[in-house]
Amino acid sequence: MPHAGEDDPHDECADTFPPNRYPGMDVFVGGVRFDALQVGVPRLWEIKTHQFDLYNDFVQNREIEKEIEQLDKKRKAAAACGHGFVVGLSTQVHKDALAQVDQPLNVVITGCKR
Repeated sequence: MPHAGEDDPHDECADTFPPNRYPGMDVFVGGVRFDALQVGVPRLWEIKTHQFDLYNDFVQNREIEKEIEQLDKKRKAAAACGHGFVVGLSTQVHKDALAQVDQPLNVVITGCKR
């Protein structure tokens, strides 16, 4: 299905970083939308490109709370369908904040810019 967000920098990252088996498209698996299905392996990706590092502490904490809920749902849907799950984040600061709350996530720094 076409990318949902209408966010060109985000969509470009989702199409090229894993790389996406279906450029220009999201993947719908187990009732959940993912940003990419990696070429050559059964691995689904969620890409985050917002400018997390620029948020104040309060906003960062709220964002992490929202992401944990979203990412847990996606991780479970991917596993139920026999797929791996990776979260692509733009920065190490974002990765560190997420790791403080959820250690089991497979997180990769994409370096994608806004």
